[in-house]
Amino acid sequence: MRNTVFERTEHESPGQRISRSVYNLIIGLVLCWGFLVNWVMVKTIPYESIASITPWVFFIGYFASCFFGIFLFTKSEAPLVSFIGYNLVVVPFGLIINLVVYHYDPSLVLDAIRVTGLVTFVMMILGSMFPLFFEKIAGALTIALLVVIIVEMVEIFILKIHHGIIDWIVVIIFCGYVGYDWGRANRIPKTVDNAVDSAASLYMDIINLFLRILRIMGRRR
Repeated sequence: MRNTVFERTEHESPGQRISRSVYNLIIGLVLCWGFLVNWVMVKTIPYESIASITPWVFFIGYFASCFFGIFLFTKSEAPLVSFIGYNLVVVPFGLIINLVVYHYDPSLVLDAIRVTGLVTFVMMILGSMFPLFFEKIAGALTIALLVVIIVEMVEIFILKIHHGIIDWIVVIIFCGYVGYDWGRANRIPKTVDNAVDSAASLYMDIINLFLRILRIMGRRR
């Protein structure tokens, strides 16, 4: 689910320019909004009501909402439309998070959130310090992610097994993506719309990172 948000130039980014501090603040607020929505969904939507949905209906709805949301925030130049697209990604992700965290102790979930936050913070710093390094490994990250997805699908649906090493590999990949996307987010023109779009991309990186960290920590417990 990569996009071209971070390839925008000055001519492709209409709208008033804002300061770096305001730009980063908007990214942070948009991310916090997405995490808050997910938290409310986990607290208020019963696991059974989601689990009872027919699997093919659930996944069609999930991918349709995600892809339409990505289309909106990728193509739109209006912050409000991009924010709507962002929420169309946040909500289906929230349903997946609800299904996953149901099986873990709340204290473990909080531990995973703390670890994810720390890892994200460190990778953002590294992304700011070494943007060229992350840009060089971007192609390798994409290839690695595609390979891991294929291998994991074969393991789950054909071999009926799951190797824990896959989770570690995915964590490493999304750590790279957080650093890469954060570095690129701070190189594109600083507008409100670009801040919302950057936050949407970072949100997907962070949530994928959290889910894998939770699985790893759950096995160790």
